[in-house]
Amino acid sequence: MPSALADLLDNSIKAKARSIDILCLRSDGEPEVRILDDGHGMSEEELCDAMRPASANPDDERADDDLGRFGWGMKSASFSQCRHLTVLTRKNGVLSGASWDLDDLADWKMAILEPCEIDKIANRKLLEHDGTEVIWTKCDRLSEFGSVSSKGFNEIVAHAKSELALTFHRYIAGEFGLRKLKISFNGGLLSPVDPFLRDHLATQDGPVEHLELEGKPFNVQAFILPHFSKISSHDHEKLGGEEGFVRNQGFYIYRQHRLIMHGTWFRLVRHGELSQLVRIAVNIPNSLDAIWKITVDKSEAQLPSGLRSRLKEIVKGLKGQSGKVFQSRGGRIKPTDGKTPVWAKYVRNGEVRYYLNREHPLIVQLLEHENAEVAQSFTAALGVIEDCFPAISIGEDFAVRPEMMNQSALDRDAFVERLETALPSLLARSEGSFQKLWELLQVTEPWAGQTSVVEEHLKSKGWW
Repeated sequence: MPSALADLLDNSIKAKARSIDILCLRSDGEPEVRILDDGHGMSEEELCDAMRPASANPDDERADDDLGRFGWGMKSASFSQCRHLTVLTRKNGVLSGASWDLDDLADWKMAILEPCEIDKIANRKLLEHDGTEVIWTKCDRLSEFGSVSSKGFNEIVAHAKSELALTFHRYIAGEFGLRKLKISFNGGLLSPVDPFLRDHLATQDGPVEHLELEGKPFNVQAFILPHFSKISSHDHEKLGGEEGFVRNQGFYIYRQHRLIMHGTWFRLVRHGELSQLVRIAVNIPNSLDAIWKITVDKSEAQLPSGLRSRLKEIVKGLKGQSGKVFQSRGGRIKPTDGKTPVWAKYVRNGEVRYYLNREHPLIVQLLEHENAEVAQSFTAALGVIEDCFPAISIGEDFAVRPEMMNQSALDRDAFVERLETALPSLLARSEGSFQKLWELLQVTEPWAGQTSVVEEHLKSKGWW
């Protein structure tokens, strides 16, 4: 649904709309979707042409702000969600309407609506001002066996809202000299979701690099996001999307400032710990559609072979910077300010040995387990881990690529999940006192290094 709606919003932007109202109505289990804009509208002739499948040549030269390509957008997007498409439009005060019903094509004859029919179903705003309204009914893709539950429908709507806030964030914010666009979804205005968190003081933004493909210019800009401990849970959730913070790193491909795909590395690098903070904006004009192999629904693109080596160099240079953000958050063998480390170091007679700190509260809890066999087994496990500490391998890796060394939690979700698992044991160690628990967390690694995240999580649980 978000992709389908985005195709219709492309048309509204092309029509110079400043405001778009989207309504998703459940209608007693029979969903209906309406998209109304205040663009310049269409004459009846233009409407009939727009309703005709494949109404544009993808090779035709288009205006810089034209987000369309094949002339399939409105039809393919609509029929991916519904079986009955109605389009009402007003241009220079003259109303027109047409509809397709997949259940009654009648030799592919399109219905042309009479003025009284338009007046009956149109949004009142359209009767007063120029613009276009697209109406989806018989929404078989939004329902199961002809109906949809309230919960299921709300989930669909919530997902569509978040995706559109990201896809059109530059238009909603009025960036890059774009005409600012107001998008209302079920009565609430969408706020732009900046995937690069550029307003955050800790975000590192690289220079804009100007490149060319077959003589046509485009640009690339890289961003390194802040460590998760510096980002609020609200921002972390927005940046993470449905697949999580790590999976959403990579290239963000914009076509005419409209996001068409994101969270891919084009197989230039694997999704991993050191690339999780890197996001790279690639801004291409519509004149490069064929070279980038933009799909009909404008949701996918292929990296041109001539760009692979250059983009790979850019990624390679950024991986070290991303790693340093996490290295600065790693554990220390010699803690300061009386903090309790996880690892400790033993130095005697020229011999260096690393061992797990038996005074760490989680380790103490297991060493003092009421079941003697469990305590003994844990003690043996600690010894095995320490005996097999990969000191040589760590030394070799650090000597070759120190920027690649990272043992900290992947992101906020992983950190909080481990904290949540440890809390019962730590609370027992604190004699059930929340105040003592908080004091313990402030001096115990790894939580002592992320106190803001810990405090926020405890407050969400009502413990602080």
